[in-house]
Amino acid sequence: MPKDVILLSDGGLGTTLEDHFHLPISHTPLWSARIILDAPGTLQQAHLAFLEAGSRVLLTATYQAAFESFDRAGYTREIATEAMRNAIHIADQARHQFCREHLDVSPKDIRIALSLGPFGAVLAPMQDFGGIYPPPYGPRAYSDSEENTTSFGDDIEGKNNSIKALTRFHENRLRVFTSDKETWDKVDFVAFETAPLVREVEAIRQAMDNMREIISPKPWWITATFPNGKFPDTRQPGGDHYTASEVAMAMIRGDGNMPVPNGIGINCTALKYIPELLEDFELVMDGNKKLFLVLHPNGGGGFDLSTQAFREPEESDRWAEDLASLVKEAKGRGWNEIIFGGCCKTGPGDIKALGEAFSEE
Repeated sequence: MPKDVILLSDGGLGTTLEDHFHLPISHTPLWSARIILDAPGTLQQAHLAFLEAGSRVLLTATYQAAFESFDRAGYTREIATEAMRNAIHIADQARHQFCREHLDVSPKDIRIALSLGPFGAVLAPMQDFGGIYPPPYGPRAYSDSEENTTSFGDDIEGKNNSIKALTRFHENRLRVFTSDKETWDKVDFVAFETAPLVREVEAIRQAMDNMREIISPKPWWITATFPNGKFPDTRQPGGDHYTASEVAMAMIRGDGNMPVPNGIGINCTALKYIPELLEDFELVMDGNKKLFLVLHPNGGGGFDLSTQAFREPEESDRWAEDLASLVKEAKGRGWNEIIFGGCCKTGPGDIKALGEAFSEE
């Protein structure tokens, strides 16, 4: 990523397809990835809507796309592979169509970020906000009747097996894209989003290390989620949650030759929690902000974990203005490269307002 670049990205693709294009995709195994198969033209229109709003980074409709989610939806691995790769090509088609209609913008000005959700995004019920994974990925599957936990506690063997299983999951999905040169060449960033577990952060870095000799390098980032302002993962069953500083350290600490992401940040989190979380991230940066910062907070009234639904925005909502101010302050503190936009419940209108708010002096 070039130095001193601030990039405006898009908003919540899945909720935009629902709210603005009226496609019923919630609570389906594939969510936004379903549209790759059912309505690719509409998906391209959604990407174009964000580009018209000023976005210059497009995240692909692959957040929940994996062999496991396609299998649960009844599709073969061959169809799954084709669909996942096609998501990249649809975003690229939107990029080129926009540039044909706006001759002052070059395709190089628009980046495509391969969106990769956590393992929890392919589970039913989804666990990207909760991190409750079945064995071997976690201690036990989600239960409506028993206490749930993310932690293996003192079971070191179980934790290590979990990291191995999560590494295989992320590596196998990456290979869908890296094994096809035409597809991989269209990818500008790799975005590991909504990580809810420290050990999944470790697994993502291990997967990228395993791929190091195979793929042409792309800038990549890891973002974590903090529902209700807290990281889902706990040190012990029923114990304290990991702090944002500890999550950031898991992303960047030097573990042998383990690769460090080019960017780190926060996504799928209510904006009101971001300032304090970002302060905690900065505690472990040692004044060195060579990494770029990624901020994709939710819009509206935020997500209610108890109802599994989004709250309505307050009348006084100043999401665009507040996020733009936060990004300016972060830049003033030394984050010279920043990618910022929205997550769930942020549409093209929100991104347009965000861009305008950021441009104001």
